[in-house]
Amino acid sequence: MKLLLHVCCGPCATYPVPFLREKGFELWGYFYNPNIHPFTEYAKRRESFYRYAELDKLMIIKNDEYSFEDYWQRVSFREGRRCFFCYHLRLEQTARIARRGKFEGFSTTLLVSPFQKHDLIRETGESMADKYGVPFVYFDFREGFKETVARSRALGLYRQQYCGCLFSEVERFQPSKKGDFADGRNG
Repeated sequence: MKLLLHVCCGPCATYPVPFLREKGFELWGYFYNPNIHPFTEYAKRRESFYRYAELDKLMIIKNDEYSFEDYWQRVSFREGRRCFFCYHLRLEQTARIARRGKFEGFSTTLLVSPFQKHDLIRETGESMADKYGVPFVYFDFREGFKETVARSRALGLYRQQYCGCLFSEVERFQPSKKGDFADGRNG
């Protein structure tokens, strides 16, 4: 089965790519993440993925357009539902490319993170599958999260400290309700 894998970053690909290959998928990677802010962070993550793809001989579909306006237009005044709009934007684009490229399915490396909303990702992927006629292939990759950390360190890949959007970067430094900072520091 020819599968298009939406990739959020190089480190998160280090578990799903070998996993899916072992399952017999003909795999292609696709980096599309207009949610990542600022541009310098976007560029680091994109280059980290391209480096990983080269090391692991992963075929990729390049899209170097940084279309952050699409993300901001969708989440503005809807910050409480930003993850819904973010997943929708990225998985819709992936499904669109999968249909155009005659892929037999699509998936996402977002499913490796225990910090992502898996039910919402799956629901969004299935909705895009219905809309574009390309099946969403769901695997719960979270069991490989620790492995992604080890593999990405061993490969010297850039590892980010937040999801990617400006809101998640701010949240990582804000004190929680208990007075502690999200990164473990005490206030």
